[in-house]
Amino acid sequence: MKKVYLFLATGFEEVEALTVVDILRRGGVDCKTVSVTGDYDVTSSHMVIVRADLLFDEADFSDGEMLVMPGGIPGTPNLKAHEGLVKLIRQYKEAGKDLAAVCAAPTIYGEMGLLKGKNATCFPGMEDGLLGANKLTDNVVCDGQFITSRGMGTCIDFGLALLARLTDQDKAQEIGKKIVYYR
Repeated sequence: MKKVYLFLATGFEEVEALTVVDILRRGGVDCKTVSVTGDYDVTSSHMVIVRADLLFDEADFSDGEMLVMPGGIPGTPNLKAHEGLVKLIRQYKEAGKDLAAVCAAPTIYGEMGLLKGKNATCFPGMEDGLLGANKLTDNVVCDGQFITSRGMGTCIDFGLALLARLTDQDKAQEIGKKIVYYR
């Protein structure tokens, strides 16, 4: 079973996080939520408390296929400020593993210099953080090991794109139909 780690910091956007978790789990992917706060309970940008599966400092990420960053303010800046997560992102990049982000979170990769020459998208108005990227306005942009998306309204597309990457397009179509997204 493929394994994905999705990171939660104080101020994350709950729909962006939980839509992805839901779609991936429905599709048979082992998607673990990881708190970078030191506490299992993480408060979202809209004051919704979500209990993470793992704490960053207690997790072993060597078995993962993909890292996922939900957006949100101040969630995105809080993810950017976590030194261990920044180091892990670089390790995944060097290993050729997939890196996904939605809303403001693609700016994490951009500001780390990882999107140079890549196509990417993010929340409207945050494009300056996509340093070196070819900035697009598609709902979801896949370029090499990077998968980026625009915001809460694009999260079903984003989740299904991640599922297709981790499994195949048929599985993504199947789940899209089951959630009454595709006819």
